[in-house]
Amino acid sequence: MTTQHSAGDGTTSNSPDTRTTGEATRGDAKAGQAAAEAPDADRTGGDKASQQGGPDPVGAGTIPANADKAKDRDGKAAQVEESVGEEVTGGAGKDGTSTDCTAGSGDRKPDRWAAFGPAPESIPTWYGRLGRRVGRLLVHEWTLAVLGSLALAALMTWPTLRYPAHTLPQDYWDPSLQAWQMSWSGHILLADPAQLWHANTFFPDRWSFAFSDTLLGYAPAGMIGIGPEAALLRYNIIFVLAHALATFGAYVLARQLGASRIGSAVAGVAYTYAPWLLAQAGHLHVVSNGGIPLALAMLARGHGWSLRHGYRPERRHEGWVYTGWLVAAWQLSLGFGIGLPFAYVLAGTVLMATVIWFAKRIVWRVRRPFGQRLFVADLIGGLIFGGVGVLLAIPYFTVTQLHPYAERTIADIAIFSPPASGFVTAPAESRPWGGLHEGARAILPWHPEMTLLPGFTLYALAAGGLFLSIWTVRQRLLLLAGVLVAMALSMGTELFEGRFTYVPLFEHLPGWSGIRTPGRLMLWATLLLGLLAAGAVSAFAERVRDICAERIPSWPSPWLRLATLIPLVLVVAEGTNTTPHPVVPPQPAAMRSIEGPLLVLPSGQNHDQPVMLWSTTRFQDIVNGGSGFVPRQLEDVRRVTMTFPDQTSVDYLRTLGVRNVLVVRDQIAGTPWEISVDAPVDGLGITRDEIDSVVVFRL
Repeated sequence: MTTQHSAGDGTTSNSPDTRTTGEATRGDAKAGQAAAEAPDADRTGGDKASQQGGPDPVGAGTIPANADKAKDRDGKAAQVEESVGEEVTGGAGKDGTSTDCTAGSGDRKPDRWAAFGPAPESIPTWYGRLGRRVGRLLVHEWTLAVLGSLALAALMTWPTLRYPAHTLPQDYWDPSLQAWQMSWSGHILLADPAQLWHANTFFPDRWSFAFSDTLLGYAPAGMIGIGPEAALLRYNIIFVLAHALATFGAYVLARQLGASRIGSAVAGVAYTYAPWLLAQAGHLHVVSNGGIPLALAMLARGHGWSLRHGYRPERRHEGWVYTGWLVAAWQLSLGFGIGLPFAYVLAGTVLMATVIWFAKRIVWRVRRPFGQRLFVADLIGGLIFGGVGVLLAIPYFTVTQLHPYAERTIADIAIFSPPASGFVTAPAESRPWGGLHEGARAILPWHPEMTLLPGFTLYALAAGGLFLSIWTVRQRLLLLAGVLVAMALSMGTELFEGRFTYVPLFEHLPGWSGIRTPGRLMLWATLLLGLLAAGAVSAFAERVRDICAERIPSWPSPWLRLATLIPLVLVVAEGTNTTPHPVVPPQPAAMRSIEGPLLVLPSGQNHDQPVMLWSTTRFQDIVNGGSGFVPRQLEDVRRVTMTFPDQTSVDYLRTLGVRNVLVVRDQIAGTPWEISVDAPVDGLGITRDEIDSVVVFRL
């Protein structure tokens, strides 16, 4: 019979024993008593043996106390050899395993279990690491959001990119003006930046670049290419990118505030493709509004704040604060029509946040960190934003001083103020509602600026967001209050004649009098409605996830997945359009060769805007021009030249410095020039040539 004895190091040994169980027990007890009575030297020797890798003779109880010295030496030698074998092969350890070494020989057997060990981890190459990083980047949420916004913009604005060098969305009047604006800013910043505000149009008037919103933020794009076709191509690309940026900006803002992905997508699409914005397709400075939600999202991210989670100091980052202020300044540079209300909203938000912050610290004794670097970022960023605003405002104030009649009045605002019915009326460009609302549009005095429907789907989702939402009740009420305030301001003088809404802002806020179309403030109501809708859709998506989690197995059915996409599909469908894309009148060959200053006849607001586009080849000085107001000088030119060519008109143009007059035959049908263009010019001191379909008079 063999008995197992527990060694001092936790190992077990098997040895023959002829004793009975009782005798073995008594022997073990005696051995334990002898060990207890042994002198300290014996225990010390046992400790030394144990440290050399062998079992503790005292603790094991397997070696008699009176064993001869030779046997002790042999045992120690075997223990040392076993210890060396353990260190080499790793065979013996505290878990009681033994080595496969042959005693006395020192030879080692191969480890049979090594073949089952894990393979060494391979070191990836530099291109392998780069590929993985690129792959992670491509599937990142923000990458997918950018790509989705671009694809949706190309689809929803089609056929803008079908013939981008020959057509313009909506019409070729204001878009021609804005295509010229981008071309002029890019050209002059490369040629002579000091002359930026003194454009080649409205000759001989100065500061003519500030006669309307400038789109100055697109100047870098204007540095690429020359001529009308390049200007049209540039405009159409920017037009599509502006829609993509608006979608992405609103999506990012909703995500930062705490909405889900699908809820944020609804907010982004509703903000960009609201039906009322289809009537603004010819106004690039209105469509270019994506910097507003993007800047707000960046500033909120930099301050560690969200609507759902509140203030989280650990998430602060001053880099996002700087970027947010720079994006806000860029948005302001695209025009004051949209940028000025944004500036006041931003200033009001900063003021309110500052008051709340100090109130919590002083009154409620709430100690929350802010950080010196964050304060410096806000200070520097705010100064940059304010500095850009002041520099851009100086030319406009100068124009107001030189042309005081250009300043808006309350009577001008009343012409463009929409009634309450405008909030449920869609423009003609709306595919689902345009034809159905034709009768409602007929009773509106100026329906392009009075059809303010943001979408019935958006209304329904926002209303649902008042009852079911991820936002708190207080947050929902604040969002609703913002919607009502924005809609009240959008009505201009129609709500209580504006005495308590629009008129105080018009009279007291600097620059507010320059906004003649209050209906465009519907942009803010649309953004807030989108956030309410995002709260409702996010709550619905969370409920779907909870239902899926309760299923066994936890996997959503296809119908549940599709249900979360229904709001997004409805918003997209309601934003589809039938926007026309007319062909722009081609540039006459004479515009590429005739020097300025020159006048192109016939002249009028709609005629002059394509002429501005034609001038983008040489940027020669031209008398023609189109803007938000008509300078008195241009009015006089149009009145006097109705009888051109005659002595009075020729002498007047010479006093202005005009050297050439171009009469476009294709556009003079039904005008006085239809007959006078071929009248004799003898005695006037001028010559007449004809280049293609243009008659050139050299003064």
